[in-house]
Amino acid sequence: MRETAVATVADTNTGLESWLENFTEFTKTAVGQKLPWLKRLREDAFERFCEVGFPTTRDEDWRFTNVSAIARTSFRAAGAAELTAEEVAPYGAAGAAADLVFVNGRFARELSRVDGLPKGVTVASLRERIESHPAEVETHLGRYADTQRDPFVALNTAFIGDGAYVHMARGVVVDAPIYLLYLSTKEDTATMTHPRNLIVAEDESQVAVIEDYASVGGECIAFSNAVTELIAGESTVAQHYLIEREHLKAFNVSTLRIQQGRSANVASHSLLLGGGLVRNNVHPVLAGDGGECLINGLFLGTGRQHLDNYMHVEHAAPHCGSRQFYNGILDGHSHGVFHGRIVVHKIAQKTDAKQTNRNLLLSDDAQIDTKPQLEIYADDVKCTHGATIGQIEENALFYLQSRGISEVEARKLLLMAFAEECVERMQSNVARAHAQRLIGEHLLFTEGIAPQSGNLGRIVERVVEEVG
Repeated sequence: MRETAVATVADTNTGLESWLENFTEFTKTAVGQKLPWLKRLREDAFERFCEVGFPTTRDEDWRFTNVSAIARTSFRAAGAAELTAEEVAPYGAAGAAADLVFVNGRFARELSRVDGLPKGVTVASLRERIESHPAEVETHLGRYADTQRDPFVALNTAFIGDGAYVHMARGVVVDAPIYLLYLSTKEDTATMTHPRNLIVAEDESQVAVIEDYASVGGECIAFSNAVTELIAGESTVAQHYLIEREHLKAFNVSTLRIQQGRSANVASHSLLLGGGLVRNNVHPVLAGDGGECLINGLFLGTGRQHLDNYMHVEHAAPHCGSRQFYNGILDGHSHGVFHGRIVVHKIAQKTDAKQTNRNLLLSDDAQIDTKPQLEIYADDVKCTHGATIGQIEENALFYLQSRGISEVEARKLLLMAFAEECVERMQSNVARAHAQRLIGEHLLFTEGIAPQSGNLGRIVERVVEEVG
């Protein structure tokens, strides 16, 4: 059946035969080969991928992003690689409650730290958890991420192998975030990884997770296709942070699927700095009364980077609120995309949803496509959306220069202040400091000029007030 499906779409999606070869080879050593439910999950997902192939710009959800470069490349599974603690240390986030490090998609136990967590918190490799507690994983794995809707989710599900497993028992609180670091190493051939993360936060628990993707050892063609399922129980508070800072030849597609229970409060924060072609999917479903969801993000593009942010927010219960705030800074020939879709189901009365996208274009060749979108099937709702595109404010730039700051550093300072609007919404001190350091390094502040955490808002307020 899978071979037939491949042949059907071979004319429009080149290279699917190589995916069949990869899948066949993968299943020979995949974890859980004797688990019927997991085998069926993988095979159904791969069959779906073969039926539809890679999306094209004719698909409405992908109209601004051409993934033909991924479709025509023959990827192979990334090989095993060993890194030292000294090589990994610069990529860490200081102050995390636990650190899970994955090298080329494989869990590196010797580089990870999971001890000292409160009772009721389980943090482990997904592969190891499937081997030791398959019934526990089966309850949630693949139940929410939609293989029918998104071919990349189907592809990831077909290649489920390793990733992070986080489980929070009822009422348990972890103050510091759990840090997941995915490192790709330089290889001679085009490589792929399919990280799969499962985060289950039971009722009244609190957890924050940082998911960070980076490259080690120089540029090479690498494809990371990650899926994270986050299940937030009743009255749960959960925060998810995605950081993408791979090299400029990397392809990165990530999907965050959130399932929210009654009165759950969930926040998704994204920071896109690297990658040549990046697609960031965030899909929360507010399935319980009184839920709240914040979707907050920042993307910084340069060169010929393509950074696509696709938000699909489903209000599936009454009295829920959602907020989307995305800022983009684009230079060179970079291309940014913000496609924010809010769907309010008929049952979701008293919905309060807001969507805002703000963008700065720093060159004449930079491009942004922004598409706020509302689909409302209820009649008692409050929904708004808006988008702005502009350049650096010249009066504010002049003000900073008049205070002795060079034009270059003044521009960087104003960009950092624009970025800070998103950073300040990050509730975790660890995640906020980590993000701020990465943004400062990305903008290459001169020593002594880079603003410290927490004072950018005051700088902006002062500039706006004095410039008038």
